[in-house]
Amino acid sequence: MEAVATAETEAVALRRGKIRRLNGLGRACKGRLRIAGACGALAGWMLIPQAAAIAWAVQQVLVEHASPRDSMAPLCALLMVGLLRAALAWISRRQADEAVEAIRADLRNGLIRRLLAGGPLWLRQRRSGELAELMGTHADAMEGYFGGYLLARAEVIAVPLALLIAVFCVDRVVGAILLVTLPLIPLFMMLVGWGAEAASRQQLKALARMGGYFADRLRGLGVIRLYGRGDAELAGIRDAAEGVRVRSLKVLRIAFLSSAVLEFFASLSVAMVAVYLGLTYLGMLDLRGAPLSLGMGVFCLLLAPEYYAPLRRLATHYHDRANALAALDEIESALEDSTRAADAAHVGAASRRELLPLPSSTTLEKQPQAGAEARGGTPLPQGQLPQGQLSARPAPTAAAMLEVCDLVLRPLGAAHDVLTGITFDLNAGGGLALCGPSGSGKSTLLDALAGWLLPTAGSLSIPEATRIGYASQRPYLFHGSIADNLRMANPQASEAELHSAAEAAQVLRFAHKLPHGLDTMIGERGFGLSGGEARRIALARVFLRDPQLLLLDEPTAFLDSETETALLAALAEFARGRTLVLATHSQAAMRLAGQVLWLPDGVISPAEGMP
Repeated sequence: MEAVATAETEAVALRRGKIRRLNGLGRACKGRLRIAGACGALAGWMLIPQAAAIAWAVQQVLVEHASPRDSMAPLCALLMVGLLRAALAWISRRQADEAVEAIRADLRNGLIRRLLAGGPLWLRQRRSGELAELMGTHADAMEGYFGGYLLARAEVIAVPLALLIAVFCVDRVVGAILLVTLPLIPLFMMLVGWGAEAASRQQLKALARMGGYFADRLRGLGVIRLYGRGDAELAGIRDAAEGVRVRSLKVLRIAFLSSAVLEFFASLSVAMVAVYLGLTYLGMLDLRGAPLSLGMGVFCLLLAPEYYAPLRRLATHYHDRANALAALDEIESALEDSTRAADAAHVGAASRRELLPLPSSTTLEKQPQAGAEARGGTPLPQGQLPQGQLSARPAPTAAAMLEVCDLVLRPLGAAHDVLTGITFDLNAGGGLALCGPSGSGKSTLLDALAGWLLPTAGSLSIPEATRIGYASQRPYLFHGSIADNLRMANPQASEAELHSAAEAAQVLRFAHKLPHGLDTMIGERGFGLSGGEARRIALARVFLRDPQLLLLDEPTAFLDSETETALLAALAEFARGRTLVLATHSQAAMRLAGQVLWLPDGVISPAEGMP
């Protein structure tokens, strides 16, 4: 029994903590939410003078047989109260909507920052459809909570008590009926709500899975058609959609059950009040010392359904609370994974500072800086590039650019280390080709040099503020024109610089054949381009970035001999004075680098003897 009690206490504490975190999302908009709740409560309190004005008019017309002129006072009072309630309701809704928009915007901005902090390799392991669901459906789930549930809860706290006091002042029996029947509704709402939260969590998970599954299959549509897997993948999408349908209907069943329970008890309570008043007027029941006037009865009968109306609205929005809590679970789960990856990156960055020979050694600084002036070169006028080169070349120096000592690397998700005991130094302006069979760790080492992957052991040192340009084996291209994808490296690049970079990377060789040249639109992840064309765009992007450390992964793969020769010639011109590290199987590229690091053994040899 003691263990059960402890488990229940912990569950309650966890739930309260989750609700506190959920409410914390609206901390910045607390003022607007309070105004919205206060206006909603005041509009509820206005029901008392509204019912009093109606009862007054009924008493005058039906009992006292007053003239129409004498009945204008209660009608004017009713009109004024109605206008005041409408104004308060409008202010409440306006403030709540503005608060919800601000909360969703802040949540999405925070999500983007936290997810990006996990690093590119962590993001590469996630399904983009599921991440999109966090920004979309999961963030939208907060709207019903902050814009509906919290306002209804404020109404439940303030309005029924005021109505109950007003009814007690008129008739204690009606007040007692309302007081006794009220606790039944929250009790059943709580019982139904527990099931609604669990069902909502399952429904959101199924929706995220379906979004990720569909987005992944849509991106790989060409491969699916090539291998004739269309029917099988359609069946998988159908099964995922069926799972969402079943779980959505379960949520709806619970929501309808909650509403039905509430309506049943509310209708039963109002019926009890109506029966009591009817029997009193018929003289069949006398529980009062003084006779009950028609106006007093109408007043009580009008307030009886309004007494339960805030609870009805709370029940309507109660599943919004369950949806928000379920969405918060999914968001926090993704953020925990991202935080672990970001913490690991911080620890790995600290480990890279342990190598002492370079006093300025620190974490990588990837933001572009002042261009040629930062390297001590001569700045070039905007849009004016020397013939045959892309930018001013820094003079070679003997300072160390890379110092790697006993490096051990294991890619994310791998069961064992790919590289162990790798040690080498590379001076600024030098070149190094990473060679070896497929799977030997060339791309893994480049990821580590770019800061995408953290060492399992050993140290890696790069001078502070080094500008790095990395063209990976699988470059990410966005939906947009080729020119837009190139300008990501340098949004201020002129047309001349853009064309110079594209020509050097051999992008113009295929862009001239496209309908709109560099302005031709391409799909996400380079859809519509070959693998070699996508890599050339990524290389041109690196040229525009003006890096000091150039990291290239198989830059000549999938190229014919003529294009490869032209690309390597342009690369040799661009890399003059820069530090070049490239993974390659090409002997011409090895000769360009000058020395070769053979992986996975880590043996360095000169490239002069290459045929």
